[in-house]
Amino acid sequence: QVQLVESGGGLVQAGGSLRLSCAASGRTFGSFAMGWFRQAPGKEREFVGAIRLVGGATLYADSVKDRFTISRDNDKSTVYLQMNSLKPEDTAVYYCAAVQGSLSTLRNGRVDYWGQGTQVTVSS
Repeated sequence: QVQLVESGGGLVQAGGSLRLSCAASGRTFGSFAMGWFRQAPGKEREFVGAIRLVGGATLYADSVKDRFTISRDNDKSTVYLQMNSLKPEDTAVYYCAAVQGSLSTLRNGRVDYWGQGTQVTVSS
């Protein structure tokens, strides 16, 4: 089993930055991909981005490309989401996710493990 715990959410003004963290406990294997989804009120959960734990390859949704960056610290079993140039439409609950599979597997929503979510609110 893998447990995921997010932190770092909060309230920020438009144009500001936040960094989310996702700490994984349990057994994460080299074949794992970890990433982030978000869900705004009244909308479906959507893919934000993902990273392979080995190699560090990344994949992003078009809506956040060039503004958000995912990184990982394998020694700390932690994945980060650096969010810059935040917009009010980025307001959502952000969920950490992990899958024993590829980046595209995660992007397609085939998630093995979810975190509990952390709220990000961007004011205009």
